[in-house]
Amino acid sequence: MALTVGVLALQGGVIEHLSLLRKAADYLTSTGATQLKSNDFEFIEVRTKEQLSRCDALIIPGGESTTMGIVAARLGLLEPLRQFVKVENKPVWGTCAGLVMLAETASATKQGGQELVGGLDVRVLRNRFGTQIDSFVADLKLPFLGEEETPFRGVFIRAPVVEEIMASQEAAEGVKSKSEDPVEVLATVPAGKAEKAAASEDIVAVRQRNVFGTSFHPELTQDIRIHVWWLKQVLNAGRHQDLVSR
Repeated sequence: MALTVGVLALQGGVIEHLSLLRKAADYLTSTGATQLKSNDFEFIEVRTKEQLSRCDALIIPGGESTTMGIVAARLGLLEPLRQFVKVENKPVWGTCAGLVMLAETASATKQGGQELVGGLDVRVLRNRFGTQIDSFVADLKLPFLGEEETPFRGVFIRAPVVEEIMASQEAAEGVKSKSEDPVEVLATVPAGKAEKAAASEDIVAVRQRNVFGTSFHPELTQDIRIHVWWLKQVLNAGRHQDLVSR
């Protein structure tokens, strides 16, 4: 009954995610939130189709989304990733560049566009807040954590935002399918630039079906709450759901 979670290790914050995943698993097992033991969790770096096939869930970390797309294509990983997300419907979480990769479309891309995995019916705007020197930390209210306590310190580094939630292609064609499940907005921050037409907030966390995305970098903090929450979603989504304490 081991649970295997991969972190796509093409570029970006791989080690940081693995570290917090291990801490989150230790928390879940020590508090009795799951009947699984610490050694029932396996966290691996994913660089090949074979490694991806072992995973029950996947994190696509922050980094540079164009580079990730190029490397994934060269390694023959793009189609297996799309299969994993859109056909097998396994839980996937993208942070920053990972959110871009999981969007169906992106704006402000480099010339010629870029390869995306898709899975979220959104358009993202890359580098919404500016360059590296415009990085910032913001206190975020995250009701999905189910807690009324200390806000989450969101780290934003050349961060994207969701600039549009789109109707799925199936819904547009009047076809009933699970793709009609709406995109759920989980967190926002005040709009970062005055030229953003009439918008007062930027969307920085969303979920749709098996796909979760954040503009910010939880892995760059020591706060394990989002990793704990996501691991619970992973457990509830698959063959381990009967081992999760409600």
